[in-house]
Amino acid sequence: MNPGTNRKVLVSFNIVMLLAATQVAANIRLPKILSSNMVLQQGRQNLVWGWANANEHININFAGWRSTAIANSNGQWKAYLPSQNYGGPYTLTFTGNNKIELTNILIGEVWVCSGQSNMELPVTASLNADKEIKDAKFPNIRIFTVPKKLSQLPLDDMENSSWQECSPANIATFTAVGYYFGRELNKKLNISIGLINSSYGGTLIEAWTSGDSMQNDPDFKEPLRKLLAMDLPKERLEKIARIKSQIGGDIPNADIGTLNGEAVFAGSDFNDSDWKTIPVPGFWGNNGYPDVSGMAWYRRKFVLNKAETHNSIKLHLSKIYHGDATWINGNLAGSMDPSNDERTYNVDARLLKEGENTIAIKVTSNNGGAGFNSKPEDIFIETSENKISLAGQWKFKVSQVVMNDITTFRNNNPTMLYNGMINPIINYGIRGVAWYQGESNAQEHRGIQYRRLFPQLINDWRQKWDEGNFPFLFVSIANYGVADTKPAESDWAEVREAQTLALSQPNTGMALAIDLGEADNIHPKNKQEVGHRLAINALNMVYHKKVVYASPMYRVMKISGKQVIVTFSKVGAGLQIKGGNIINGFALAGDDRHFYNAKAILVDSHTVCLQADEVDVPVAIRYAWADNPGELNLYSKQGLPLTPFRTDDWDRQVKNISTTAK
Repeated sequence: MNPGTNRKVLVSFNIVMLLAATQVAANIRLPKILSSNMVLQQGRQNLVWGWANANEHININFAGWRSTAIANSNGQWKAYLPSQNYGGPYTLTFTGNNKIELTNILIGEVWVCSGQSNMELPVTASLNADKEIKDAKFPNIRIFTVPKKLSQLPLDDMENSSWQECSPANIATFTAVGYYFGRELNKKLNISIGLINSSYGGTLIEAWTSGDSMQNDPDFKEPLRKLLAMDLPKERLEKIARIKSQIGGDIPNADIGTLNGEAVFAGSDFNDSDWKTIPVPGFWGNNGYPDVSGMAWYRRKFVLNKAETHNSIKLHLSKIYHGDATWINGNLAGSMDPSNDERTYNVDARLLKEGENTIAIKVTSNNGGAGFNSKPEDIFIETSENKISLAGQWKFKVSQVVMNDITTFRNNNPTMLYNGMINPIINYGIRGVAWYQGESNAQEHRGIQYRRLFPQLINDWRQKWDEGNFPFLFVSIANYGVADTKPAESDWAEVREAQTLALSQPNTGMALAIDLGEADNIHPKNKQEVGHRLAINALNMVYHKKVVYASPMYRVMKISGKQVIVTFSKVGAGLQIKGGNIINGFALAGDDRHFYNAKAILVDSHTVCLQADEVDVPVAIRYAWADNPGELNLYSKQGLPLTPFRTDDWDRQVKNISTTAK
């Protein structure tokens, strides 16, 4: 081929590539939040938007309405669909250089469900999960999950996701609280419900707040400045290098312990002689693998005598964070989804053998910090004759690494979840927000700071959505930990108090979970009742149904000698004691500021009388003031528990570790 021919070929190739690039650039593109099966908010104009070629005309057709949007010089365009009443299904089309058709669209009520792990917890991890999933046949409930994403700067779109009809095939992994909330609204109102799940476990409230708000916050303006100055691509490369050093080689992006569906690392004859060792119990992040999220295998041997193989054994593994699958001699003995629950697996005698046996455990975690969260004495094998301790050194191998920046940036950088998981949906029309978060701020001893941060987030989101003071419903965090038998200071109680104080913000509602927690599980399973309590807030506040929606609240106290008469508001049909005649959870203090458990009796439908033998002149009251106040029994007759409170504003005997972000 001569040089002239080469030039002609090159020119032709460049023309083809230019035309191809122009054609790609000209295609209309929609944000992921706009898709078939979506629900549009009734009673308001709904914004639709996207990208196209600069100055491109986009013809829009919806329910007999037609309009044209023109892309600006940056290729951005938007238009407002006309207000519609409940109805559908409809088709929405966008036509320019290409055509996009969205089908099966409903007009209904749209709610954003956001927060940390107790909002993220899926239906499959809630009570009666199998039946709930089987019965989840609600085609007029539509669900959308925002992919988990952190971002240094606000994003205008997200990774792949789309609206789906609620069905047994797709509800299992959706937020349980959000689903039960939306399901009750759908049943009581007989209208279509759209639920947008934007939640991420183990996250702090400041991460969900925008930079416009955080840049002026006294505790976070400096961390935000540092975040914006970070070179995150460089940080990621450095993290990759650290992980390679920790695991001693290349980073596996798929489980190398499983080949063609077979768990090769589980076999009793598998050679693990070149594996490193790690102490059990403990987290791998604290034992040489601080940057690793993903999957790792643990292996060890144990010996049984002949008599011990005649009967089944019990494998006590206590708590594993997050998920596990456990094999004995290459046979699956049991598994649990991501959870911190106690694990006890029964192993059939047919899987055992006299002499040496092998136990292999695959542990998974997408958020780092995985491993055995227990005491050495709680990990053992129970045979017919004795106990065999499993504490000590195990063989260990990282088999898959999930590169997830949340493990590096989640707890000390504001805005990153707002940027990645809220900003991409901020233009979408909604009725309101259901929020469940606060545990992480409590664990960092920042309940007092939460008094400022929570209203700040509420107002921030309202300003960003620009829909006025839309309803903002939230869950007061559940009881957790060993039940307190004596009055004490409490980080969790301080966060609950901050949440109660947020009711001073307009158009807010609170659902209590103080009686729904589990002492040894930070993710209590009764999400049906949480969803119900959120729903009755919405039914009354938003949809004007005559239902009692608020828990009883402290109103006033009157001191008479050693006794205190306490009056409550929002009691509905009146107060009741569930079980017995003595009310649990009250404490009294005198001038010495030392609280004692109080005897409490119900005087009438809205009044309680308190007395503590140790307090001659009462000054202050506290109720349910603990991480876990134990079994509470004072409710309204509608079944709503009394709201935790205190009448004092005394500083803690041991102050918060810090009210400033780390």
